[in-house]
Amino acid sequence: MPSGPYSPQRAIDDIPGISYALHLFLASHMVESEDYCKKYDPNMERLYFATGYGLIQFVKGMMSFEDEDLLSAINHVRHGNIIASQHRKRTASLPTRLVGLVVGSLNTSGVGFIKSMTAVERHAELVYAESLFEKSLLGIVYSGDWLAFIKDALNLRTTINIYRQLGKYLEIVDAEAQARGKGPEDSSIDAHFRSGVYLGVDGLDWRIWKEPVGGRRNRRNQRLGLRKRAFTFEGVDIMMAQKILNYHKKRYPNGVFFLFGQGRLHLCQSQPALAIECYQRAMQVQNQYRNMYNISHWEMAVANLALWDISASLECWRNLASDATWSKATYTYGIAVCLLELGGDKNCEEAGSLMEKVPNLRQRIAGKSIPLEKFVARKARKFKHQGGRLVLPALEFAYLFLGITHMPRSIIVTKVLPLIDEVLLKLKAHENDPSMYEDGTSYWDDLCLANFLKGNCLRYIAYPDPDAVIDNLEKIDIPSDAEESALAAFESVFTDGTKISLDHYLVYYAHYEYARLLACKGDRESARKHLELVLSGKPLEISAAARKGKYSMENALHVRAHAALEALDQNRSL
Repeated sequence: MPSGPYSPQRAIDDIPGISYALHLFLASHMVESEDYCKKYDPNMERLYFATGYGLIQFVKGMMSFEDEDLLSAINHVRHGNIIASQHRKRTASLPTRLVGLVVGSLNTSGVGFIKSMTAVERHAELVYAESLFEKSLLGIVYSGDWLAFIKDALNLRTTINIYRQLGKYLEIVDAEAQARGKGPEDSSIDAHFRSGVYLGVDGLDWRIWKEPVGGRRNRRNQRLGLRKRAFTFEGVDIMMAQKILNYHKKRYPNGVFFLFGQGRLHLCQSQPALAIECYQRAMQVQNQYRNMYNISHWEMAVANLALWDISASLECWRNLASDATWSKATYTYGIAVCLLELGGDKNCEEAGSLMEKVPNLRQRIAGKSIPLEKFVARKARKFKHQGGRLVLPALEFAYLFLGITHMPRSIIVTKVLPLIDEVLLKLKAHENDPSMYEDGTSYWDDLCLANFLKGNCLRYIAYPDPDAVIDNLEKIDIPSDAEESALAAFESVFTDGTKISLDHYLVYYAHYEYARLLACKGDRESARKHLELVLSGKPLEISAAARKGKYSMENALHVRAHAALEALDQNRSL
């Protein structure tokens, strides 16, 4: 604990104290961490404690999305931002700044200005940018209107510009140190400042704000910068991620954040059962931040879909709908599709009641709808339009969250493919007269969806995800024609997609998945053509005049397609 009054000139001396608060937080002693901050700095006048306490409240607010938590976070982050501003180097008078536009040595916004700062002022500049970013995000989430979004977007731009100048400063002083033979880095720059700049520059790379959604560029340097803040060598992969998690799990055996990370890693390795164990333990090790339970419930809902344990997934969606406020529309739809999958009159009746609510539960952030919520609202309206019926809704929902990607092959073969084949058999009975199928208008949508899902399932049987851990002891009959059948399933979507009436997104996503399958086969040029077709903006299913607006999850697909093209360029697995 500090002795004597606070001196802004000695603000950096508080770093060990705030590091201890961070240690408590990462060890799942969140309340103790908050109490320590308040005891160390009762007046919240210290640079690192005022902003550090604000960061804790920011995490709480973003986890819960409750108005009360968001307002508290906004107030504390704003206070921290003010404290940081008070520690910054004072800018020159207006005449001096005007002269600085001509005389470089008097410029108050460039690297020279940063060089003229003391170490504390540079730290304050960094922390000011961090807290301004937090304040902007909270404002966008809390207000939800365009006017506030414009204001906070300008703050984000200020944040990015500060980080950019700090990044240039590091580049220049490191180059100067190297020229003096004392490189590769300037040893006078402390590690805390350097790591903070790397995180900001590369986590909020200013160039992304100049790109359209899904824009491509070389992100290698950006990723390198993000890695620099943690370690000093290249070659990050799943195995390296596991090593890092193992290191931190030894330091924080009850650290909820590292349990989240381990759970996510298991899911990426197609081990959903192990992922669920991690999320269950994450709920057991701490009960101070109840909102963190919702992270576990969300991840377990998806992991249980990957195990095709519909009852367990249903329970998680119910918990989310009861306690969480992130996306009530999505949670409610998740409950409904699980009930439909389980079947039974009572379940279907409840599902119908929930589907009625879904469109009215949508939220807006910065005046814009959330794409996933738009998707589930469309599906809910389709459910009503079709007289209370959807085909394979839980499996389609699982696909959106990469549930099929991370589904063990034994689950696909024994549980999922039989369901799809049953639907296709029913559809085949009406292939000569589609108008006699169900309501008379949904035959082609259902056929394309079933084939799309079948193609995805067979693709992961033929070519498991590159990060999947394959259980060599599993005893299943792998279809020998999985690759050919997957190709045929996607091609049938291309053929029949012209007759789709509502689910237009299927054709575009089918081209994307088809491209990835071709890349797995080794036909990378054909894969590139299909990915470029997705990004071309051309209507792939019907004439341009027949579809209104965007298809579902369009921006998300563009991001995926750009990433896939980049992987092709770098000869990486898809």
